[in-house]
Amino acid sequence: MKEFELKYGCNPNQKPAKIYMNDGSDLPITILSGRPGYINFLDAFNSWQLVKELKAALGLPAVTSFKHVSPTSAAVGIPLSDDLKKACFVDDIEGLDDSPLACAYARARGTDRMCSFGDWVAMSDVCDVTTAKMLKREVSDGVIAPGYEPEALEILKTKRKGNYNIVQIDPDYIPETQERKQVFGITFEQGRNNFEINRELLSDIVTKNKDLPDSAARDLIIALITLKYTQSNSVCYAVDGQAIGVGAGQQSRIHCTRLAGSKADTWFLRQHEKVLNLPFREDLGRPERDNVIDGYINQNEEDVCADGNWQKYFTAQPAPLTDADKKAFLSTRRNVALGSDAFFPFSDNIERAYRSGVKYIAEPGGSIRDDAVIECCDKYGMTMCFTHMRLFHH
Repeated sequence: MKEFELKYGCNPNQKPAKIYMNDGSDLPITILSGRPGYINFLDAFNSWQLVKELKAALGLPAVTSFKHVSPTSAAVGIPLSDDLKKACFVDDIEGLDDSPLACAYARARGTDRMCSFGDWVAMSDVCDVTTAKMLKREVSDGVIAPGYEPEALEILKTKRKGNYNIVQIDPDYIPETQERKQVFGITFEQGRNNFEINRELLSDIVTKNKDLPDSAARDLIIALITLKYTQSNSVCYAVDGQAIGVGAGQQSRIHCTRLAGSKADTWFLRQHEKVLNLPFREDLGRPERDNVIDGYINQNEEDVCADGNWQKYFTAQPAPLTDADKKAFLSTRRNVALGSDAFFPFSDNIERAYRSGVKYIAEPGGSIRDDAVIECCDKYGMTMCFTHMRLFHH
């Protein structure tokens, strides 16, 4: 296939639209089902790069959930605890522990379930039946993978009445070293960001605490590779083999840190005993439960525990999740990793990160206030690495 005609571009008024190879060669993809659109392909190709790099860096199957050209999460195939399975709505999946790819999907899709609603999924490995069964029941726009088991493909082809977007990509495809795009009729050209993120990148530890266990290095690598394909400015919190909070596209670094931190807090609190035992009505669908859980944790648009409200969602009135409950639960989380795509200009980012359990940090360094940032890390006994590599993505 030399080119693929799209229904329209970013918006319905942007026609005509298509994807093609500039040198006239075949596209490195096969569309197995559906008709992906312009934004679908932006998500597909960015998300595929992310999981391919994670697999290469860590040697584990990787999955990411993308929305509007940024990841909601990314994860590698590490088994889930019983509480995490319940928090991710996958405690009913048989054979989950036997499929590392399915574990990676459960983590990636379960991290920020509200933002993952209608997502694009990328898998580093051939999609198996267990992963396909989980993906089938979620609201999703499409999936890209290097292949699909025959039964898994048939399962996914039944999604969206047969119109679910399923893309297979050649895992051996290597793009040109130069990339181009147009803005306002003007062509931009640059070398592809082929910088390799690995353990060696974390060797310059600038804090008094030099301790960096393998699990923390793994999580920092996950955070940094996630940031490499996240719209900048961006900050990413990660723990236990997955990104748990991504703050993307903010103009201020502290706003990235706050946004990602609040998402990380919500992810942790989904595993609170009160949340895990919410008495949902059986007729309440999975997306509705996600919205209610977010409201229960963060007290957003309505008090879901209030008289007149709780009856819409629960079989019994739940006790609220108090500020004291949250503070006590979050205080037990102290091994979180944090990556930043550019240097921290002020120590307020460290203060906010500490509130969400951050113990390990990787950032480029190079600020005139590096000393103040390091001093703040030392105050909390954190380990911070200077990577000396900015990871802006636009």
